Amino acid sequence: MWGRGFSPVGVGSGGVGVSGDYYVEKELGLQYAFMVYAHFWKIVEPMHNLHSLKFIYVLIAKCRLIKMTEPSKVLHVRNVGHEISEHDLLQLVQPFGVVTKLVMLRAKNQALLQMHDVASAVSALQYYTSVQPSIRGRNVYIQFSSHQELTTADPSSQSKNGDQDSQPNRILLVTIHHLLYPITVEVLHQVFSPHGFVEKIVTFQKTAGFQALVQYQSRQSAVQARNTLQANSSSFKSSALTGRNIYDGCCQLDIQFSNLPELQVNYNNERSRDFTNPSLPSEPKGRPSQSGYGDAGGLYGLQHAVAFPQMGTAAAVAAAFGGGLPPGISGTNDRCTLLISNLNSDKVDEDKLFNLFSIYGNIVRIKLLRNKPDHALIQMADGFQAEMAVHFLKGAILFGKRLEVNFSKHPNITPAQDTRDYSGSNLNRYNRNPAKNYRYCCAPTKTIHISTLPQDITEEDIITHLEEHGTILNSKLFEVNGKKQALVVFETEEQATEALVCKHASTLDRCVIRIAFSQLQNI
Repeated sequence: MWGRGFSPVGVGSGGVGVSGDYYVEKELGLQYAFMVYAHFWKIVEPMHNLHSLKFIYVLIAKCRLIKMTEPSKVLHVRNVGHEISEHDLLQLVQPFGVVTKLVMLRAKNQALLQMHDVASAVSALQYYTSVQPSIRGRNVYIQFSSHQELTTADPSSQSKNGDQDSQPNRILLVTIHHLLYPITVEVLHQVFSPHGFVEKIVTFQKTAGFQALVQYQSRQSAVQARNTLQANSSSFKSSALTGRNIYDGCCQLDIQFSNLPELQVNYNNERSRDFTNPSLPSEPKGRPSQSGYGDAGGLYGLQHAVAFPQMGTAAAVAAAFGGGLPPGISGTNDRCTLLISNLNSDKVDEDKLFNLFSIYGNIVRIKLLRNKPDHALIQMADGFQAEMAVHFLKGAILFGKRLEVNFSKHPNITPAQDTRDYSGSNLNRYNRNPAKNYRYCCAPTKTIHISTLPQDITEEDIITHLEEHGTILNSKLFEVNGKKQALVVFETEEQATEALVCKHASTLDRCVIRIAFSQLQNI
């Protein structure tokens, strides 16, 4: 029935049986074996009870057809890039049942999701055996976890020094997810001070995201703050992993207890503050964020920062990524010039390429190749920025063409009449605050972020300015520090990319607007 190379397997237990008409491949891959396994599951036990699940697993294991993890309500997800958020993972599996817990293992590019029951996990895994799960253009891989249930003391959790939640402390470790607005010491003080006297605050950037340590005068105040602010999100039923949003729809709090006995603050500025010692000096301008505090449990960060050929870039990268690098970025590339091919020569010019590639670094020169109209050379400021551009833009679609982005054999672009020079352009995004720009780098998305807008702008004005580039599904106008900004969601990534390359640095009511991709999927 199944073809050559298969042998029959009979099944029977407690009056429930399947005839020998079912055949199983002797050397099944995991994906195909699970499909057979799920088929048995559907026939043997319509009630989907755990006993039958284990029975089928034991059957397959005894037949030595496949080495397979026992079914569990905990799913293990691999290849989870830094651009993938908790919300992205929830959207992947929530159609199959309620997610009760989620743990992001950022250091390993992995995640663990606990479903409400085993049947829900089976349904999810059964579906993704025939459909390759993909998030933000990245393929992820799902299997059963060896853990039957996640607990806060699970050794696979992100904490590296045990179960911090079981040891209340007056110092809180705060991670902020879906960071859209700038978070400063003043903002954090405003959030945490209603629950007790806040003595010290230190902020820093780690691979887990933007983090802060908040020290209260008493442990009781810290416990109260955590209990109040770590209210469960509606996305979970019993998880203590997500808390309230600082701003509407973003900047979500994730609060744990730190095991540090005391915070050491050397400077009073927007990144650190000792409220018991207002006479501390301000940090010298241009110096990177205060180091000395790392992940949960007080590991010391930034001590193992990656060494780059471009040492001027290293500090900004360390501040943006917490001493590490985004997955897929080596940080050792020293080639600054890129060769771009498969361009739509009828619609692309130097400025449009500048608008797109300047998201990932400063642009020195751009040259369109006249003998190959669909080719261009782009010289970035350094090798790290060039590597970021290759990583995030390879395969992106622009004006109906899928871009090929590779390193060029030419070390630089020689100035000439047919070469456009951008080295002195004030539109280069990395002239100021490069760490912030690195932090928000991502592949093209459907959502764009618009800043430097006129104060009297309306959503209708923004939509009118952009709607020629595609279908706009949603938009949101808001203020940050008294300045108008907006988010606009297009129907496709290609439409959002076209809007960015055409309207970045355009004039809207006498203001030159700036546009970048946003990692937010819903607004």
